[in-house]
Amino acid sequence: MNSVPGRRTRMLAATTATAGLLLVAGCSSGGGGGKTTAHGVPLVKAGQLTTCTHLPYPPFQSEIDGKVQGFDVSLIDLVAKDLGVKQAIVDTPFENFKTGAFLNSDQCDLAAAGMTITPERKKNVAFSDPYFEATQAVLVDKKSGIDSLAGVKAKGKKLGAQAQTTGEDYARKQGFDPVSFESSDAVLSGLRTGQVQAVIIDFPVVQGWLKDKANAGAFKVVDNLNTGEQYGFTAKKGNTKLVDAINAAIKGAKADGTYKKLYEKWIGPYDESAATASPSAS
Repeated sequence: MNSVPGRRTRMLAATTATAGLLLVAGCSSGGGGGKTTAHGVPLVKAGQLTTCTHLPYPPFQSEIDGKVQGFDVSLIDLVAKDLGVKQAIVDTPFENFKTGAFLNSDQCDLAAAGMTITPERKKNVAFSDPYFEATQAVLVDKKSGIDSLAGVKAKGKKLGAQAQTTGEDYARKQGFDPVSFESSDAVLSGLRTGQVQAVIIDFPVVQGWLKDKANAGAFKVVDNLNTGEQYGFTAKKGNTKLVDAINAAIKGAKADGTYKKLYEKWIGPYDESAATASPSAS
């Protein structure tokens, strides 16, 4: 996902379980160079868990009725609730997630952006345990005559992908020179307007698109690629207390059924494998 020249970060409202009431019990100044803490977890701003994301990326995070909602948002709400604070969301360029720039500059406590855990990214940020098993999908225009990813190249058609993502990386490894789009919305727009005849992007995103009857009538999935990807939330290197808090919330949600309910609400029919991802190496 490329940044737009001159683009500024945006603070956005989140639909959190604690949005109506700010609980500051257990929060105090001190520690971590003057940072505040919530139940022993250092936070960049008192009374809130500040999350960096990149919009839109439904069903993980998108602006709905003026508020940021989605699967990632709901899971981080659980972390915020455990810490006795509310979640505040900042919309930022995606390339900063790979470098950890906004975490290192203390603009955010964590990043939640449907981000795949990779060895390269681990060099710059601390990942939580994986919370979602991801696959890539190839979505094509039904009029294109394309029936597979290989068919895109065989028919000389154009392939689109979201910039700076593992989908784009995968396309390049398969010998494509994909048209890069800044956001998932731009990817879909490129397909609708004929800039490209096929796109490769995370399957849950495609599932969300195809819920719209117009999209379902015009496009179809011709490949579902199991690339072995797992999503993780990230924190600043060395912030083990926050990573531990995230992991505890994910584990608790899977144990008490909350994860399943949120999965079904935002993603679709629940697949048990989504909750059995092995912890990522630190």
